[in-house]
Amino acid sequence: MRNFKKYYIIPATPEEIYLALTTETTLLLWTGDRVEVDPTIGGEFSLWDGAIVGKFLELEPAKKIVQEWYFGNQDESSIVTIKLHEHPKGTSFEVNHTNIPEEAYEEIVDGWTEEYVGGLIDFYS
Repeated sequence: MRNFKKYYIIPATPEEIYLALTTETTLLLWTGDRVEVDPTIGGEFSLWDGAIVGKFLELEPAKKIVQEWYFGNQDESSIVTIKLHEHPKGTSFEVNHTNIPEEAYEEIVDGWTEEYVGGLIDFYS
């Protein structure tokens, strides 16, 4: 299992980013793909037509989102913690993704930069 942590700058407010990650309509707009989201503690989500699935563990509006991502039958949960901080250029988006299966690590890291955060940056630019 591997971990990934990185900071990105997104040209939008923390409130806008939070809503973009927890509102089905906005998720659909910036991902361009089928999504399902229940933004409640224990609520499940599916992004990019099921490419990413999991459930919400913590939600702190405009500040923090903690999710469990499902990767089959792995022993330890894969946990994603996203922290949003005000930044002069918008939002500092901190992602900390723990317990990534070794065989999925490169694809997940590329996905964070290219698709996930890249999609948000493109949407708000």
